[in-house]
Amino acid sequence: MTNVTFYERVEDALNNEQLHVALNRTTARLGGLRTTAFASLPEAEAVRDRARMIRAHTISKLADYLEQFAANLEQCGGYVHFAADAAEANQIVLALAKQYQVKTVVKGKSMVSEEMHLNHEFEHLGITVWESDLGERIVQEAGEMPSHIIAPAIHYTREQVGDLLHKKLNIPLSHDPAVIVGHVREKLRQEFLVADMGITGVNFAVAETGTIALVENEGNGRLTSTAPRVHVALMGIERIVPTLDDLSVVLQVLARSATGQKLSVYTNLLTGPRRSPEADGPEALHVVIVDNGRSKVLGTELAEILYCIRCGACLNACPVYQQIGGHAYGSVYPGPVGAVLTPGLKGIEPWADLPHASSLCGACKEVCPVRIDIPRMLLKLREEGHEKGLAPAWVKMGLPVYRFVATKPALFKWAIKLSGMGARLLASAQGKGGWLTKLPPPLSGWTQHRDFPPFAAKSFSQQFKEMSE
Repeated sequence: MTNVTFYERVEDALNNEQLHVALNRTTARLGGLRTTAFASLPEAEAVRDRARMIRAHTISKLADYLEQFAANLEQCGGYVHFAADAAEANQIVLALAKQYQVKTVVKGKSMVSEEMHLNHEFEHLGITVWESDLGERIVQEAGEMPSHIIAPAIHYTREQVGDLLHKKLNIPLSHDPAVIVGHVREKLRQEFLVADMGITGVNFAVAETGTIALVENEGNGRLTSTAPRVHVALMGIERIVPTLDDLSVVLQVLARSATGQKLSVYTNLLTGPRRSPEADGPEALHVVIVDNGRSKVLGTELAEILYCIRCGACLNACPVYQQIGGHAYGSVYPGPVGAVLTPGLKGIEPWADLPHASSLCGACKEVCPVRIDIPRMLLKLREEGHEKGLAPAWVKMGLPVYRFVATKPALFKWAIKLSGMGARLLASAQGKGGWLTKLPPPLSGWTQHRDFPPFAAKSFSQQFKEMSE
Protein backbone atom coordinates (compact mmCIF):
# COMPACT_ATOMS: atom_id res chain seq x y z
CA MET A 1 0.00 0.00 0.00
CA THR A 2 1.05 3.59 -0.62
CA ASN A 3 0.23 6.65 1.47
CA VAL A 4 -2.56 7.52 -0.96
CA THR A 5 -5.89 6.81 0.69
CA PHE A 6 -8.72 4.77 -0.78
CA TYR A 7 -10.89 7.86 -1.13
CA GLU A 8 -8.13 9.74 -2.96
CA ARG A 9 -7.78 6.86 -5.41
CA VAL A 10 -11.56 6.83 -5.86
CA GLU A 11 -11.60 10.56 -6.58
CA ASP A 12 -8.89 10.15 -9.22
CA ALA A 13 -10.83 7.30 -10.82
CA LEU A 14 -14.12 9.19 -10.89
CA ASN A 15 -12.43 12.08 -12.69
CA ASN A 16 -10.76 9.81 -15.27
CA GLU A 17 -13.02 9.89 -18.32
CA GLN A 18 -10.78 7.55 -20.31
CA LEU A 19 -11.13 4.94 -17.56
CA HIS A 20 -14.93 5.12 -17.79
CA VAL A 21 -14.82 4.60 -21.54
CA ALA A 22 -12.65 1.50 -21.12
CA LEU A 23 -14.74 0.06 -18.28
CA ASN A 24 -18.05 0.67 -20.03
CA ARG A 25 -16.83 -1.04 -23.19
CA THR A 26 -15.78 -4.22 -21.42
CA THR A 27 -17.90 -4.80 -18.31
CA ALA A 28 -21.18 -4.38 -20.20
CA ARG A 29 -20.02 -6.74 -22.94
CA LEU A 30 -18.83 -9.41 -20.49
CA GLY A 31 -22.04 -9.15 -18.50
CA GLY A 32 -24.14 -9.67 -21.61
CA LEU A 33 -22.03 -12.61 -22.75
CA ARG A 34 -22.42 -14.25 -19.35
CA THR A 35 -26.22 -14.01 -19.53
CA THR A 36 -26.30 -15.56 -22.99
CA ALA A 37 -23.88 -18.33 -22.05
CA PHE A 38 -25.87 -19.45 -19.02
CA ALA A 39 -29.06 -19.45 -21.08
CA SER A 40 -27.45 -22.18 -23.20
CA LEU A 41 -26.56 -24.39 -20.21
CA PRO A 42 -29.22 -27.04 -19.45
CA GLU A 43 -30.38 -26.87 -15.84
CA ALA A 44 -27.97 -24.00 -15.22
CA GLU A 45 -29.18 -23.26 -11.70
CA ALA A 46 -28.75 -26.90 -10.67
CA VAL A 47 -25.21 -26.86 -12.07
CA ARG A 48 -24.46 -23.73 -10.04
CA ASP A 49 -25.84 -25.43 -6.93
CA ARG A 50 -23.62 -28.46 -7.60
CA ALA A 51 -20.57 -26.25 -8.10
CA ARG A 52 -21.26 -24.52 -4.80
CA MET A 53 -21.58 -27.86 -3.01
CA ILE A 54 -18.24 -28.98 -4.46
CA ARG A 55 -16.49 -25.82 -3.28
CA ALA A 56 -18.10 -25.96 0.17
CA HIS A 57 -17.22 -29.63 0.63
CA THR A 58 -13.63 -29.09 -0.55
CA ILE A 59 -12.99 -26.17 1.78
CA SER A 60 -14.44 -28.15 4.71
CA LYS A 61 -11.84 -30.91 4.14
CA LEU A 62 -9.09 -28.78 2.65
CA ALA A 63 -6.13 -30.32 4.51
CA ASP A 64 -7.10 -33.84 3.43
CA TYR A 65 -7.41 -32.92 -0.24
CA LEU A 66 -4.14 -30.98 -0.25
CA GLU A 67 -2.35 -33.96 1.22
CA GLN A 68 -3.93 -36.28 -1.36
CA PHE A 69 -3.01 -33.95 -4.21
CA ALA A 70 0.61 -33.64 -3.07
CA ALA A 71 1.02 -37.42 -2.74
CA ASN A 72 -0.44 -38.10 -6.18
CA LEU A 73 1.56 -35.41 -7.94
CA GLU A 74 4.81 -36.65 -6.40
CA GLN A 75 3.98 -40.17 -7.59
CA CYS A 76 3.80 -38.70 -11.09
CA GLY A 77 7.26 -37.16 -10.80
CA GLY A 78 6.34 -33.66 -9.69
CA TYR A 79 7.49 -31.76 -6.62
CA VAL A 80 5.24 -30.01 -4.09
CA HIS A 81 6.28 -27.15 -1.81
CA PHE A 82 4.13 -25.56 0.89
CA ALA A 83 4.62 -21.88 1.72
CA ALA A 84 3.12 -20.25 4.80
CA ASP A 85 3.25 -16.75 3.35
CA ALA A 86 4.39 -14.72 0.36
CA ALA A 87 7.93 -14.32 1.66
CA GLU A 88 8.40 -18.07 2.01
CA ALA A 89 6.86 -18.67 -1.42
CA ASN A 90 9.32 -16.20 -2.95
CA GLN A 91 12.21 -17.93 -1.20
CA ILE A 92 11.13 -21.27 -2.67
CA VAL A 93 10.80 -19.94 -6.22
CA LEU A 94 14.07 -18.02 -6.09
CA ALA A 95 15.87 -21.07 -4.71
CA LEU A 96 14.54 -23.08 -7.65
CA ALA A 97 15.76 -20.39 -10.03
CA LYS A 98 19.24 -20.64 -8.56
CA GLN A 99 19.12 -24.46 -8.59
CA TYR A 100 18.30 -24.53 -12.30
CA GLN A 101 20.57 -21.57 -13.15
CA VAL A 102 17.67 -19.56 -14.52
CA LYS A 103 18.41 -16.31 -16.33
CA THR A 104 15.08 -15.70 -18.05
CA VAL A 105 11.50 -16.43 -16.96
CA VAL A 106 8.28 -16.40 -18.95
CA LYS A 107 5.07 -16.13 -16.94
CA GLY A 108 1.48 -17.05 -17.57
CA LYS A 109 -1.32 -15.36 -15.65
CA SER A 110 -1.04 -15.85 -11.88
CA MET A 111 -2.84 -13.84 -9.22
CA VAL A 112 -0.77 -15.54 -6.51
CA SER A 113 2.42 -14.25 -8.12
CA GLU A 114 0.93 -10.77 -7.88
CA GLU A 115 0.28 -11.35 -4.17
CA MET A 116 3.93 -12.34 -3.80
CA HIS A 117 5.30 -9.44 -5.90
CA LEU A 118 7.37 -12.16 -7.53
CA ASN A 119 8.46 -10.13 -10.54
CA HIS A 120 10.19 -7.62 -8.28
CA GLU A 121 12.03 -10.42 -6.49
CA PHE A 122 13.30 -11.80 -9.80
CA GLU A 123 14.39 -8.36 -10.96
CA HIS A 124 16.41 -7.87 -7.76
CA LEU A 125 18.36 -11.01 -8.69
CA GLY A 126 18.93 -9.75 -12.22
CA ILE A 127 16.58 -12.35 -13.74
CA THR A 128 14.52 -11.16 -16.70
CA VAL A 129 10.77 -11.78 -16.47
CA TRP A 130 8.38 -11.67 -19.42
CA GLU A 131 4.62 -11.72 -18.88
CA SER A 132 3.01 -13.76 -21.66
CA ASP A 133 -0.68 -13.07 -20.99
CA LEU A 134 -1.43 -10.04 -23.16
CA GLY A 135 -3.27 -8.16 -20.43
CA GLU A 136 -0.51 -8.89 -17.92
CA ARG A 137 2.11 -7.81 -20.45
CA ILE A 138 0.34 -4.51 -20.97
CA VAL A 139 0.29 -3.69 -17.26
CA GLN A 140 3.88 -4.93 -16.87
CA GLU A 141 5.06 -2.56 -19.58
CA ALA A 142 3.03 0.23 -17.96
CA GLY A 143 4.55 -0.47 -14.53
CA GLU A 144 1.14 -1.15 -13.01
CA MET A 145 -0.69 -3.99 -11.30
CA PRO A 146 -3.74 -5.71 -12.82
CA SER A 147 -7.08 -3.97 -12.41
CA HIS A 148 -9.36 -6.96 -13.04
CA ILE A 149 -9.19 -10.65 -12.15
CA ILE A 150 -9.53 -11.97 -15.71
CA ALA A 151 -8.86 -8.82 -17.76
CA PRO A 152 -5.77 -7.23 -16.19
CA ALA A 153 -5.70 -4.27 -18.59
CA ILE A 154 -9.45 -3.57 -18.63
CA HIS A 155 -8.72 0.04 -17.65
CA TYR A 156 -7.03 0.68 -21.01
CA THR A 157 -8.73 1.48 -24.29
CA ARG A 158 -7.39 -0.18 -27.44
CA GLU A 159 -6.02 3.21 -28.48
CA GLN A 160 -4.01 3.46 -25.28
CA VAL A 161 -2.78 -0.12 -25.66
CA GLY A 162 -1.56 0.54 -29.18
CA ASP A 163 0.32 3.67 -28.11
CA LEU A 164 1.86 1.96 -25.05
CA LEU A 165 3.11 -1.16 -26.83
CA HIS A 166 4.44 0.90 -29.73
CA LYS A 167 6.51 2.87 -27.24
CA LYS A 168 7.58 0.01 -24.95
CA LEU A 169 7.98 -2.92 -27.37
CA ASN A 170 8.82 -0.94 -30.49
CA ILE A 171 6.09 -2.64 -32.49
CA PRO A 172 4.36 -0.78 -35.36
CA LEU A 173 1.72 1.66 -34.16
CA SER A 174 -1.83 0.37 -34.57
CA HIS A 175 -5.14 0.67 -32.76
CA ASP A 176 -6.55 -2.48 -34.34
CA PRO A 177 -6.63 -5.24 -31.67
CA ALA A 178 -5.96 -8.01 -34.23
CA VAL A 179 -2.90 -6.20 -35.58
CA ILE A 180 -1.58 -5.45 -32.07
CA VAL A 181 -2.01 -9.08 -31.00
CA GLY A 182 -0.20 -10.29 -34.12
CA HIS A 183 2.86 -8.17 -33.41
CA VAL A 184 2.96 -9.13 -29.72
CA ARG A 185 2.57 -12.82 -30.59
CA GLU A 186 5.56 -12.62 -32.90
CA LYS A 187 7.69 -11.13 -30.14
CA LEU A 188 6.47 -13.62 -27.53
CA ARG A 189 7.36 -16.67 -29.64
CA GLN A 190 11.05 -16.00 -29.21
CA GLU A 191 10.65 -15.41 -25.47
CA PHE A 192 8.97 -18.80 -25.01
CA LEU A 193 11.82 -20.51 -26.85
CA VAL A 194 14.67 -18.98 -24.85
CA ALA A 195 13.13 -18.88 -21.34
CA ASP A 196 14.75 -21.15 -18.74
CA MET A 197 11.69 -21.28 -16.45
CA GLY A 198 7.96 -21.02 -17.01
CA ILE A 199 5.70 -19.84 -14.19
CA THR A 200 1.92 -20.20 -14.22
CA GLY A 201 -0.96 -20.03 -11.82
CA VAL A 202 -3.31 -22.92 -11.14
CA ASN A 203 -7.02 -22.59 -11.81
CA PHE A 204 -7.71 -25.91 -10.09
CA ALA A 205 -5.71 -28.81 -8.73
CA VAL A 206 -7.33 -32.26 -8.77
CA ALA A 207 -6.70 -34.22 -5.59
CA GLU A 208 -7.45 -37.72 -6.92
CA THR A 209 -4.95 -37.55 -9.80
CA GLY A 210 -2.36 -34.91 -8.90
CA THR A 211 -3.42 -32.93 -11.98
CA ILE A 212 -3.28 -29.16 -12.34
CA ALA A 213 -5.72 -27.38 -14.66
CA LEU A 214 -4.85 -24.16 -16.48
CA VAL A 215 -7.73 -22.34 -18.14
CA GLU A 216 -6.91 -19.69 -20.76
CA ASN A 217 -7.78 -18.28 -24.17
CA GLU A 218 -4.46 -17.24 -25.67
CA GLY A 219 -2.35 -20.40 -25.66
CA ASN A 220 0.35 -18.68 -23.65
CA GLY A 221 -0.34 -20.89 -20.62
CA ARG A 222 0.25 -24.00 -22.69
CA LEU A 223 3.54 -22.64 -24.05
CA THR A 224 4.66 -21.32 -20.66
CA SER A 225 4.08 -24.69 -19.02
CA THR A 226 5.70 -26.83 -21.72
CA ALA A 227 8.41 -24.93 -23.64
CA PRO A 228 10.82 -23.98 -20.81
CA ARG A 229 12.77 -26.79 -19.16
CA VAL A 230 11.31 -26.02 -15.71
CA HIS A 231 7.65 -25.32 -14.90
CA VAL A 232 6.72 -23.72 -11.57
CA ALA A 233 2.99 -23.54 -10.80
CA LEU A 234 1.75 -21.24 -8.01
CA MET A 235 -1.57 -21.96 -6.30
CA GLY A 236 -3.46 -20.76 -3.26
CA ILE A 237 -4.38 -23.52 -0.85
CA GLU A 238 -8.06 -23.25 -1.80
CA ARG A 239 -7.55 -23.87 -5.55
CA ILE A 240 -8.39 -27.55 -5.40
CA VAL A 241 -11.23 -29.95 -6.25
CA PRO A 242 -11.56 -33.57 -5.16
CA THR A 243 -12.03 -35.35 -8.52
CA LEU A 244 -11.96 -34.92 -12.29
CA ASP A 245 -15.76 -35.18 -12.27
CA ASP A 246 -15.87 -32.23 -9.88
CA LEU A 247 -13.50 -30.33 -12.15
CA SER A 248 -15.88 -30.83 -15.08
CA VAL A 249 -18.68 -29.20 -13.08
CA VAL A 250 -16.78 -26.07 -12.06
CA LEU A 251 -15.38 -25.66 -15.56
CA GLN A 252 -18.94 -25.48 -16.90
CA VAL A 253 -19.62 -22.36 -14.83
CA LEU A 254 -16.15 -20.81 -14.88
CA ALA A 255 -15.86 -19.83 -18.54
CA ARG A 256 -19.53 -18.90 -18.80
CA SER A 257 -19.17 -16.55 -15.84
CA ALA A 258 -15.83 -15.11 -16.90
CA THR A 259 -16.01 -14.53 -20.65
CA GLY A 260 -19.37 -15.94 -21.74
CA GLN A 261 -17.82 -19.02 -23.36
CA LYS A 262 -19.06 -22.56 -22.94
CA LEU A 263 -15.44 -23.55 -22.37
CA SER A 264 -12.23 -21.58 -22.62
CA VAL A 265 -10.17 -22.04 -25.79
CA TYR A 266 -7.45 -23.88 -23.88
CA THR A 267 -8.15 -26.10 -20.89
CA ASN A 268 -4.78 -27.63 -20.04
CA LEU A 269 -4.60 -30.66 -17.74
CA LEU A 270 -1.04 -31.34 -16.58
CA THR A 271 -0.05 -34.35 -14.49
CA GLY A 272 3.66 -34.30 -13.73
CA PRO A 273 6.62 -33.34 -15.95
CA ARG A 274 7.67 -34.82 -19.28
CA ARG A 275 8.10 -38.58 -19.23
CA SER A 276 10.01 -40.87 -21.52
CA PRO A 277 9.40 -41.18 -24.48
CA GLU A 278 7.38 -37.90 -24.56
CA ALA A 279 8.93 -35.23 -26.75
CA ASP A 280 7.30 -32.17 -25.17
CA GLY A 281 6.96 -30.74 -21.71
CA PRO A 282 9.26 -29.53 -18.94
CA GLU A 283 12.02 -31.61 -17.37
CA ALA A 284 10.70 -30.68 -13.92
CA LEU A 285 7.37 -29.56 -12.48
CA HIS A 286 7.24 -27.79 -9.11
CA VAL A 287 3.93 -26.78 -7.54
CA VAL A 288 4.15 -24.15 -4.80
CA ILE A 289 1.03 -24.17 -2.60
CA VAL A 290 0.66 -20.80 -0.86
CA ASP A 291 -1.31 -20.02 2.30
CA ASN A 292 -0.62 -16.30 2.79
CA GLY A 293 -3.46 -15.72 5.23
CA ARG A 294 -6.00 -18.15 3.82
CA SER A 295 -5.88 -20.59 6.72
CA LYS A 296 -6.84 -17.73 9.07
CA VAL A 297 -10.10 -17.38 7.15
CA LEU A 298 -11.02 -21.07 7.47
CA GLY A 299 -13.67 -21.69 10.09
CA THR A 300 -14.66 -18.02 10.29
CA GLU A 301 -17.66 -16.13 8.96
CA LEU A 302 -15.49 -15.19 5.95
CA ALA A 303 -14.59 -18.76 4.97
CA GLU A 304 -17.14 -18.69 2.14
CA ILE A 305 -14.92 -16.31 0.18
CA LEU A 306 -12.55 -19.25 -0.39
CA TYR A 307 -15.24 -20.83 -2.59
CA CYS A 308 -14.36 -18.22 -5.23
CA ILE A 309 -13.29 -19.66 -8.60
CA ARG A 310 -11.85 -16.34 -9.86
CA CYS A 311 -14.25 -15.73 -12.73
CA GLY A 312 -14.52 -11.96 -12.25
CA ALA A 313 -18.29 -11.88 -12.80
CA CYS A 314 -18.88 -9.94 -9.57
CA LEU A 315 -16.62 -7.14 -10.82
CA ASN A 316 -18.51 -6.82 -14.09
CA ALA A 317 -21.85 -6.63 -12.25
CA CYS A 318 -20.78 -4.28 -9.46
CA PRO A 319 -21.93 -0.65 -9.91
CA VAL A 320 -19.06 0.55 -7.71
CA TYR A 321 -16.36 -1.27 -9.67
CA GLN A 322 -17.89 -0.01 -12.91
CA GLN A 323 -17.29 3.56 -11.71
CA ILE A 324 -13.90 3.34 -10.01
CA GLY A 325 -12.13 0.40 -11.69
CA GLY A 326 -9.68 -1.93 -10.00
CA HIS A 327 -6.74 0.25 -9.02
CA ALA A 328 -8.84 2.31 -6.62
CA TYR A 329 -9.03 -0.72 -4.31
CA GLY A 330 -5.26 -0.67 -3.84
CA SER A 331 -5.14 -4.47 -3.75
CA VAL A 332 -4.29 -7.34 -6.08
CA TYR A 333 -7.93 -8.43 -5.75
CA PRO A 334 -10.36 -5.62 -6.67
CA GLY A 335 -14.12 -5.46 -6.76
CA PRO A 336 -16.59 -7.18 -4.43
CA VAL A 337 -14.48 -10.33 -4.01
CA GLY A 338 -11.43 -8.23 -3.18
CA ALA A 339 -13.37 -6.13 -0.69
CA VAL A 340 -13.82 -9.33 1.32
CA LEU A 341 -10.70 -11.32 0.44
CA THR A 342 -8.12 -8.59 1.01
CA PRO A 343 -9.13 -7.66 4.59
CA GLY A 344 -9.77 -11.36 5.22
CA LEU A 345 -6.20 -12.31 4.26
CA LYS A 346 -4.39 -9.23 5.54
CA GLY A 347 -6.52 -8.02 8.43
CA ILE A 348 -9.13 -5.31 8.62
CA GLU A 349 -6.84 -2.58 9.99
CA PRO A 350 -5.16 -1.44 6.74
CA TRP A 351 -8.19 -2.26 4.58
CA ALA A 352 -11.19 -1.04 6.60
CA ASP A 353 -12.42 1.18 3.75
CA LEU A 354 -12.87 -1.65 1.24
CA PRO A 355 -16.03 -3.22 2.76
CA HIS A 356 -17.68 0.20 2.41
CA ALA A 357 -17.00 0.21 -1.36
CA SER A 358 -20.37 -1.40 -2.02
CA SER A 359 -24.00 -0.40 -2.40
CA LEU A 360 -25.02 -3.83 -1.01
CA CYS A 361 -27.28 -4.20 -4.05
CA GLY A 362 -26.58 -7.95 -4.18
CA ALA A 363 -25.62 -8.05 -7.88
CA CYS A 364 -22.36 -9.79 -6.98
CA LYS A 365 -24.18 -12.65 -5.26
CA GLU A 366 -26.69 -12.92 -8.08
CA VAL A 367 -24.03 -13.47 -10.78
CA CYS A 368 -21.58 -15.52 -8.70
CA PRO A 369 -21.43 -19.03 -10.24
CA VAL A 370 -21.12 -20.59 -6.77
CA ARG A 371 -23.53 -18.15 -5.09
CA ILE A 372 -21.06 -16.63 -2.61
CA ASP A 373 -22.91 -14.30 -0.23
CA ILE A 374 -20.54 -11.36 -0.56
CA PRO A 375 -22.99 -8.77 0.88
CA ARG A 376 -23.25 -10.75 4.12
CA MET A 377 -19.47 -10.80 4.51
CA LEU A 378 -19.14 -7.12 3.64
CA LEU A 379 -21.53 -6.33 6.49
CA LYS A 380 -19.52 -8.56 8.81
CA LEU A 381 -16.32 -6.74 7.92
CA ARG A 382 -18.01 -3.36 8.38
CA GLU A 383 -19.08 -4.51 11.83
CA GLU A 384 -15.54 -5.64 12.63
CA GLY A 385 -14.12 -2.35 11.46
CA HIS A 386 -16.66 -0.42 13.53
CA GLU A 387 -15.83 -2.44 16.65
CA LYS A 388 -12.14 -1.61 16.17
CA GLY A 389 -12.85 2.08 15.68
CA LEU A 390 -11.95 1.97 11.98
CA ALA A 391 -15.29 2.98 10.49
CA PRO A 392 -15.56 6.34 8.68
CA ALA A 393 -16.24 9.27 11.01
CA TRP A 394 -19.75 9.82 9.66
CA VAL A 395 -20.61 6.19 10.46
CA LYS A 396 -19.19 6.44 13.98
CA MET A 397 -21.29 9.51 14.69
CA GLY A 398 -24.32 8.66 12.58
CA LEU A 399 -25.09 5.15 13.80
CA PRO A 400 -25.58 6.06 17.49
CA VAL A 401 -27.88 8.91 16.46
CA TYR A 402 -29.83 6.65 14.12
CA ARG A 403 -30.10 3.95 16.79
CA PHE A 404 -31.44 6.47 19.29
CA VAL A 405 -34.09 7.75 16.88
CA ALA A 406 -35.01 4.42 15.28
CA THR A 407 -35.77 2.75 18.62
CA LYS A 408 -38.35 5.40 19.47
CA PRO A 409 -41.30 5.05 17.04
CA ALA A 410 -42.83 8.46 17.66
CA LEU A 411 -39.49 10.23 17.31
CA PHE A 412 -38.63 8.21 14.22
CA LYS A 413 -41.95 9.15 12.61
CA TRP A 414 -41.34 12.85 13.17
CA ALA A 415 -37.72 12.58 11.99
CA ILE A 416 -38.85 11.03 8.72
CA LYS A 417 -41.49 13.70 8.24
CA LEU A 418 -39.15 16.61 8.96
CA SER A 419 -36.27 15.24 6.87
CA GLY A 420 -38.64 14.70 3.94
CA MET A 421 -39.94 18.26 4.18
CA GLY A 422 -36.41 19.60 4.42
CA ALA A 423 -35.20 17.60 1.43
CA ARG A 424 -38.10 18.73 -0.75
CA LEU A 425 -37.62 22.38 0.22
CA LEU A 426 -33.90 22.14 -0.54
CA ALA A 427 -34.59 20.48 -3.89
CA SER A 428 -37.07 23.19 -4.77
CA ALA A 429 -34.54 25.89 -3.89
CA GLN A 430 -31.86 24.25 -6.03
CA GLY A 431 -34.26 24.25 -8.95
CA LYS A 432 -33.40 21.18 -10.99
CA GLY A 433 -36.66 19.36 -11.57
CA GLY A 434 -37.12 18.53 -7.90
CA TRP A 435 -33.75 16.77 -7.55
CA LEU A 436 -31.04 17.60 -5.03
CA THR A 437 -27.86 18.79 -6.73
CA LYS A 438 -25.82 19.68 -3.64
CA LEU A 439 -25.75 18.03 -0.22
CA PRO A 440 -23.47 18.61 2.78
CA PRO A 441 -20.71 16.09 3.69
CA PRO A 442 -20.63 13.14 3.74
CA LEU A 443 -23.54 13.08 1.27
CA SER A 444 -21.65 15.52 -0.93
CA GLY A 445 -19.70 12.52 -2.17
CA TRP A 446 -22.88 11.49 -3.98
CA THR A 447 -23.90 14.86 -5.40
CA GLN A 448 -20.42 15.63 -6.73
CA HIS A 449 -21.12 13.12 -9.49
CA ARG A 450 -24.91 12.66 -9.67
CA ASP A 451 -28.17 14.20 -8.45
CA PHE A 452 -30.11 12.80 -5.50
CA PRO A 453 -33.89 12.34 -5.42
CA PRO A 454 -35.73 13.95 -2.48
CA PHE A 455 -37.86 11.86 -0.14
CA ALA A 456 -41.40 11.11 -1.29
CA ALA A 457 -44.16 13.30 0.07
CA LYS A 458 -45.67 10.22 1.73
CA SER A 459 -43.54 7.60 3.44
CA PHE A 460 -43.92 3.90 2.71
CA SER A 461 -45.65 3.43 6.07
CA GLN A 462 -48.22 6.10 5.23
CA GLN A 463 -48.88 4.65 1.79
CA PHE A 464 -49.17 1.12 3.15
CA LYS A 465 -51.59 2.27 5.85
CA GLU A 466 -53.77 4.05 3.30
CA MET A 467 -53.82 0.99 1.01
CA SER A 468 -54.81 -1.25 3.92
CA GLU A 469 -57.73 0.87 5.04
